[in-house]
Amino acid sequence: MVEVTARAMAMLHSCIPGTGWVPGDKPSLRKSSSDPSLGKDFMNSSFTLIKQKELKKGDVCCRASYNAGDVTWPTSGTPYSDPNASGNRAAQWQSSCAVFSSQWASTQLEEEKGLEDVPTIHENTDLEVPARDLLTLPKPLSVTDLALQPRHGSQLRVAYQGVPGAYSEAAASKAYPKCEAVPCEQFDAAFQAVELWLVDRAVLPIENSLGGSIHRNYDLLLRHRLHIVGEVQLAVHHCLMALPGVLTSDLKRVVSHQQALAQCEHTLSKLGVTREAVDDTAGAAQFIAANGLRDTAAVASARAAEIYGLNILADGIQDDSDNVTRFLMLAREPIIPRIDRPFKTSIVFTLEEGPGVLFKALAVFALRDINLTKIESRPQRKRPLRVVDDSNNGTAKYFDYLFYIDFEASMADPRAQNALGHLQEFATFLRVLGSYPMDITPCQP
Repeated sequence: MVEVTARAMAMLHSCIPGTGWVPGDKPSLRKSSSDPSLGKDFMNSSFTLIKQKELKKGDVCCRASYNAGDVTWPTSGTPYSDPNASGNRAAQWQSSCAVFSSQWASTQLEEEKGLEDVPTIHENTDLEVPARDLLTLPKPLSVTDLALQPRHGSQLRVAYQGVPGAYSEAAASKAYPKCEAVPCEQFDAAFQAVELWLVDRAVLPIENSLGGSIHRNYDLLLRHRLHIVGEVQLAVHHCLMALPGVLTSDLKRVVSHQQALAQCEHTLSKLGVTREAVDDTAGAAQFIAANGLRDTAAVASARAAEIYGLNILADGIQDDSDNVTRFLMLAREPIIPRIDRPFKTSIVFTLEEGPGVLFKALAVFALRDINLTKIESRPQRKRPLRVVDDSNNGTAKYFDYLFYIDFEASMADPRAQNALGHLQEFATFLRVLGSYPMDITPCQP
């Protein structure tokens, strides 16, 4: 049972993290419980005391969130600061949450004792997969699972989408060696985990050399107030795997992420199997191992085969050996841009409709000899269409787009500052997503 002291509530009331919050954000506290009457959102900046008698064991979770922004927000990335607060806000927030976590840590230990006698999965073969091995893997965070207590210490916690063995986990380890990788069910959960101080960083894919852009993450970059602090490129090496003893001739279907299936089109066509898309490559391997499927194979990494006890039937089955995925490293705070090493800057902006407007926007970089490495357009979700009626011939509809651009220059470089100042003269909205060091390390398959 959780007992919330008056001192802890006072600390929470004064230590709401300010980083990433802007004027107009509405902090809220939600009480998670099976009782519907306890599911209200308190849309104000003060926390409400949760009485002991109102809750059951394990039903308390403290969640801080704010309404997502849109393109009408201020272009400045200056975080909101509470003048009445003092000291290190991040440290106070984590210390306050630690009061809660220490109270109910013992109850979690009691619940984990129930895993001692876990049965094994038996198949009509000699294979016997211990179910306990699968249950002890980290459970991915979901968007509704925000009760995980922050951990103190020097080890960096990095969120990624998927389950252990995913390529995103390998990217997180490459970006932050010796970090604690935290799996998340969806991309949204990884963004929120950073915002709510559950983790320190997030490493998420943004584009693949064969499959193109990850559009979902472009949309989430605008919706959330995180900053890009780095990038990492990872060579993708696909393997075909199945349960031990299963032959290629026994396969009837192959499951994996949609892009992984597309990147192995030539090999899978030769097999003549049915293809089924799932959310994650490593999740496909986990699904086969957990259910003992002997007519199904997965396309995933060699590490996934090792984790889930699968046998690799074919190695390197991707159609193109030059298969690289670029990942972004996200944090609550931006880093200080420098000019002593190659930097890249990512921005997003909107333009008025008119002939040559996009040409003018791109010209501000060409005039200053700044190289563009990426341009992506996404429709505005709040304003997908624009109606124009400036003639006697009736109305016309234009699509409204957001433009994402990456260019090779640091925000500490006067050329970049002048280019953005020039762009802001005719851009209706402009936001710097981050200025960060380029990944110039060799990408080995």
